[in-house]
Formats: sequence, structure tokens, C-alpha cells
Amino acid sequence: MTFDYEKYIRPGKLPHIWCPGCGHGIVMKGLIRAIDKCGLQKNRTAIVSGIGCASRLPGYVDFNTVHTAHGRAAAFATGMKMADPDMTVICTGGDGDGVAIGGNHFIHACRRNIDLTYVIMNNHIYGMTGGQFSPCTPTDAFASTTPYGNPDPIFDISKLAIGAGATFVARTTAYHATQIDKLITEGIKHKGMAVIEVLDCCPTSYGRRNKFRSVVEMMKQHKDIAVPVTAAAKMSEEQLAGKILTGVLHKENKPEYCEQYAKLINKVQNPTSK
Repeated sequence: MTFDYEKYIRPGKLPHIWCPGCGHGIVMKGLIRAIDKCGLQKNRTAIVSGIGCASRLPGYVDFNTVHTAHGRAAAFATGMKMADPDMTVICTGGDGDGVAIGGNHFIHACRRNIDLTYVIMNNHIYGMTGGQFSPCTPTDAFASTTPYGNPDPIFDISKLAIGAGATFVARTTAYHATQIDKLITEGIKHKGMAVIEVLDCCPTSYGRRNKFRSVVEMMKQHKDIAVPVTAAAKMSEEQLAGKILTGVLHKENKPEYCEQYAKLINKVQNPTSK
């Protein structure tokens, strides 16, 4: 059965601006499929982004969309959700926008456990603004600002989200396209802060500098290093060296922020009520 993506795409917006081989289009299609699976209404769904290649995604899809300042997607999304708690609010963006420039907003959205779904496309680089290294650029990898190799340790987005308090955290890659919509679907349905990290390919700013011969080689690397959490449970530390876990990494039920805030408002307005 052929899926009709066009009904979710704004007329006249394609072709997109992403480079050939970029995985952002794969993620966008996965997000659209997830929204369709969840049966969300266009006028009751908001997609929010900051600045960057991945953050251009809301411009192509036919929902309520907001393209905000660099790193501020989670802050704007928090305000939107507080103003209209029944709205489904989804953030999209890259590693630089989401956890570097926007890191402070990200960790506090996780801490509050506000009912947002944040899809972070981690391509290890600032792709749009000049190929600078990000906190997710691997150690010793090359970027425009690390021509001799990156000296910094890498940031683990999923571990950061779990540590900050997000109650649903999952990870996959652009290679595992059919898993993307499944994890986003579960994240949207989860009541609380949901973070879905997608390891992505940037052939232009990252791949060329790091001597990848093709996008196929970059995709194959994602395939080779990805280990499902169920399989990882049976593997030793030595076997897991250099690997990344995929699937649902963390899930728990905790009070959601908007609901707790509504209880506080009711308590203030009705001090004698129980």
C-alpha cells in the first residue's frame, strides 16, 4: 500500500533544500508516518524548530509550525504547551540547535517532564552554519573549526535526556528508517517529555572532511554500530565497545508538568477545596 505523504506537505514547498544523501528527509517521512498513525489533526498539532538544516523541517509540513531563534525550540514549545495543553507539540532540530545552543532549554524541558516530543537529528556537526564541530562531533573527527581533529569528548544526547528527567527516551538511525516512525509514534503517545534521537548523515559538512567515500558508507557505519537494547543485554562490555544502543532506552511514568500546573492553579483559585 502506497503512503500518501503529499497530504501532509505544504503545496509548492518541494523540492527541499537538504543536500543529496542527507538523512533529514528520511526522518521527516518517519515523522509524517508517525503523525498519521497517531491520527493527529493538522490544526491540533504544532511542530517547532530552531535554526539549522534539521530545523527547516517545519517549513515543509502542513501543520501549525513555528521556526524560532537558534536553540530556542524547547522554550517556545514549552510556552505553546502551557498555553494549550491539549495541543500536540513536537520539536524537531539538530544536535547543535538542540543540545548545544539550546542545551539549557532542553534539559529543563526534560526536568519538568512537560508533554513534548523532541526529535533530534544528530549528524555530529553544525551543517548549515559552516561545518563547525558540535558537542556531538566524535573525538578526533574533523570539522571546519577542528582542522587537526576534535579534542573534546562526545556528548551522549540520550543519556543527557535520561539524566535530566525525560520519561521517554529512544534512539535509532537514519539507516533504520522503519524504526523511526515506530519510536516517534510511541513518543507522541507517551504522557511526558519524549526524546527521540536519530543518528543522521551529513555528507557535505561532515562526510567529506572525515573521508567517507559515499553516503552509502556513512549509512553502513550506522548499521554496523547500532545494537538493539534487547541484544545488548546479552553482550559483554568488550562486545559493546564502539557501539550505540537503539530502541527504547528509558520509559517511566511520572506526573506531567501541565497537569501539575493546572492543579496548582486550581489550588490557588479555590483555597478551600481539597
